[in-house]
Amino acid sequence: MWSLERHKKIIALLNERQRLTTEMFAAELGVSRETVRRDLIELEQSGRLSRVHGGAVPAQGMPEASYVERSRLHKAEKQAIAHAAAPLLARGSTCFIDAGSTTHALARELAGREDIQVITNSVDVAAALGRNSGLEVLLLGGRMESDVPATYGEQTVSEIARHRVDMALISPVSLDAEHGAMDYVWHEATVARAMLHNARTRVLLVDANKLGISSRVQICGCSDIDVLVTDAQAAPAQLQALRDAGVRDIVQAR
Repeated sequence: MWSLERHKKIIALLNERQRLTTEMFAAELGVSRETVRRDLIELEQSGRLSRVHGGAVPAQGMPEASYVERSRLHKAEKQAIAHAAAPLLARGSTCFIDAGSTTHALARELAGREDIQVITNSVDVAAALGRNSGLEVLLLGGRMESDVPATYGEQTVSEIARHRVDMALISPVSLDAEHGAMDYVWHEATVARAMLHNARTRVLLVDANKLGISSRVQICGCSDIDVLVTDAQAAPAQLQALRDAGVRDIVQAR
């Protein structure tokens, strides 16, 4: 991989997760830690990130990676999580699904079902499920954002409050034992928080690359999470820390 390609991927990863260690970058890029350190120095000199002890954080004011960019990352892990999460939805159940690339993967996994009702703010989720005439799909109203194809705002939250569902399936930007589930922007966190509040069972879909880091806006604490669905790369120590912090059950996709 050429240095320019590495730099683009480093910035995309960092914008998505907000803080990564040198070891994490090396594993993602398939290069040595020495190569990563040189890349981080060059990127800091150009003002695109800030180095901290053991890794890097976004430069002040750096925007989050676009939805399209985030959708390209960790596709296999997201699909594995979706496959593991789908059976959690019992026949006849009603669920909230929020907007994100992982929940879009879940929608594709659920597309063959005809025994559930889905309420979502995600245009992608609604489109993936709406092709099946046997499924009942409700797309929440609200304000459309320019990046993520989904609805947000007071109308969306107000409509969520009218429903009491069996399960909410949410995909946050990060999950940390100390800070809980977090998102990068307020309006996304607000919708996710409302969905969790109005669900009997609260399920978070989080790939291993999002574990152990934090973002800007808290969605919920670990004690508010009934089930965490993650992938096979999740470190046992991280999972134990999340259990100790209050996560009730963990499903690890294989």
